Amino acid sequence: MAVNALHILAEAATPADLAAARTQMGLSLGWHIILACFGVGMPAITVFAEWRWLRTGDELYRTLAHRWAKAMGVLFAVGAVSGTILSFEMGVLWPGLMQTYGQVIGLPFTLEGFAFFIEAIFLGIYLYAWDRLPPRVHVLTGIPVCVAGVASAFFVVCANAWMNQPTGFDLENGRVVGVDPWGAMFNPATPPQTVHMIIAAFLVAGFGMAAVYGAAMLRGKRDRYHRLGFTIPFTFAAVIAPVQVFVGDWAAKFLATNQPAKLAAIEGVYRTEQGAPLHLGGIYSNGEMRYAIEIPNALSLLAHWNPRATIIGLAEYPPGDRPPVNIVHWSFQIMVVIGFALVALGCWCGIVAWRRRRLPTSRWFARAAVAGGIAAPIAVEAGWVTTEVGRQPWIVWGKLRVTDAVTPVPGLTVGLLVVGIVYLVLTIASVYVMRRLARTPLPVAPQEPSAEQERAG
Repeated sequence: MAVNALHILAEAATPADLAAARTQMGLSLGWHIILACFGVGMPAITVFAEWRWLRTGDELYRTLAHRWAKAMGVLFAVGAVSGTILSFEMGVLWPGLMQTYGQVIGLPFTLEGFAFFIEAIFLGIYLYAWDRLPPRVHVLTGIPVCVAGVASAFFVVCANAWMNQPTGFDLENGRVVGVDPWGAMFNPATPPQTVHMIIAAFLVAGFGMAAVYGAAMLRGKRDRYHRLGFTIPFTFAAVIAPVQVFVGDWAAKFLATNQPAKLAAIEGVYRTEQGAPLHLGGIYSNGEMRYAIEIPNALSLLAHWNPRATIIGLAEYPPGDRPPVNIVHWSFQIMVVIGFALVALGCWCGIVAWRRRRLPTSRWFARAAVAGGIAAPIAVEAGWVTTEVGRQPWIVWGKLRVTDAVTPVPGLTVGLLVVGIVYLVLTIASVYVMRRLARTPLPVAPQEPSAEQERAG
């Protein structure tokens, strides 16, 4: 009865208001997710740099860690604002979701709140006590920041995974009963989605931080300070980039079994077929992929390890239950292409470092590294578009449609405008503060290491 009542109310939402609600949520998620990625990956890279200072005594490591910590504090503060906006939007824009299923997915959001406050508390200690605690103790205060950042991402993605694989409850006459919060939190989609997102966060943080120093190298700043600033985060990202390829394959195989409609939209498969081809590029139109490069049997092989496996097509679903294919297909393609490009970038650096015992000095490599810092966030955004749009028209897959969850309150376009202005102001302020931090004079002069430091490093 509750779901039916919400359906009646939701019909009052105009198409313009529905579009505004979806746009506002997409804007908030897309803006916040990049800051969240830095909140996950940047603390570990910063603490590692400070630990290297303890091991080697090289002041440049400490200088880098100190600077990164300040930037981390700025990004955390801005991310707290966008995260708060998101939490309000969940209830204000989507009352049909929260009123019906809030008791089911409340646990991961609650745990995320605890993780957020732990991260905030220890980040404050880490920033304030830099010269007030013994060095080894100070490094230890950074560890809870690292753990809480990863935990926060894990809990939020658990909730999103539940929206793709809703479990932990029963429906009786439209009412939610038999709620199992832990069963909902650890749903079948939780393992692949959480691992995929957390690794992606480290890639964004690593390649993004390295890109700053790559840009400085293009301007001729190739002293040891900038080389270290580039090498530490770039190495983090380059090492785990190949891992993300295998995790992504795991996630795609999960879709083949658990969300075949999303996989069909990703590859533009209209009719169920054995030995389905993989489509590279192309435009979906009238039930077929046009202008695509087809690799015979590759989709069946990748999805099921069997070149003759059956791939369920979109024709098996009513037209109203099919995701918008071209958006999902191209967002997935962008994500995959960037992912492999980042792996290639890491291999380029690794091969040169192995053969010549130094970073590549080519300007083309520096340009590629800067491009990688831009491309990694684009890949994350594309991945989220694949995940969220590929679930359409469902906000809770197979249970609740987006049109039944949106608020019937009119005037949502005004809210979209206000939120857009807020994010514009936050963006300008963040860029301004980060540029001021970057221009702060170094407390120590960039210099080459001594022989003892080289041996210790």
